[in-house]
Amino acid sequence: MTISVLIVDDDALLRHGVRVVLDSASDIRVIGEAGDGLEAVERSRELKPDVVLMDVRMPGVDGIEATRRITAEHHDIRVLVLTTFRHDEYVWGALRAGASGFLLKRTQPERLIEALRTIYNGDALLDEAVTRELIDHFVLGGGGGFEGHAEERAAIALLTDREREVLRLVALGRSNAELATVLVIAESTAKTHVKRILAKIDARDRAQAVVVAYRSGLVAVR
Repeated sequence: MTISVLIVDDDALLRHGVRVVLDSASDIRVIGEAGDGLEAVERSRELKPDVVLMDVRMPGVDGIEATRRITAEHHDIRVLVLTTFRHDEYVWGALRAGASGFLLKRTQPERLIEALRTIYNGDALLDEAVTRELIDHFVLGGGGGFEGHAEERAAIALLTDREREVLRLVALGRSNAELATVLVIAESTAKTHVKRILAKIDARDRAQAVVVAYRSGLVAVR
């Protein structure tokens, strides 16, 4: 299966560099480029890529708003945000807008290729540095999106022992495939567990689930 990708960035040179990297992978095909958020929305509508590789800071419609529009209109298009900035407001804004992952532009080429495969296969992905800041701010700092810890503990109480085990592994960064290996279950079963967990704890995605896991005390902050 070939993964079709739309590259969105206002820097033409960077777009070219990313295209060269992605063209080196036999299972990835770049089907288009866009130089701003509005063009990204229009090109997504026209080309229907599997994954949009999205910059954050662009003139006019930025990457966060473009992500919001694309994911609202096309539920089957995944968005991987690629940016220089790892500050909390950009991370949280992109994830709340519907992005499935967040990588820093300094990431290694092979890491970018693997990230696209991860996003395409239905897993969420956060750069390790971004994940650390997300936890520091939203867990330790008590910032946006979650109010206090009692609510998270109550949400965790709704889970079965098995679901708590799955959530703990998700909070440690395990993909669905890794969950299946560790728990000796089918990957489809792992996906079902994760879907039920998100519904029970009222988390929009895996990133929010990670925050709940830490703030509830299910996973200790190191």
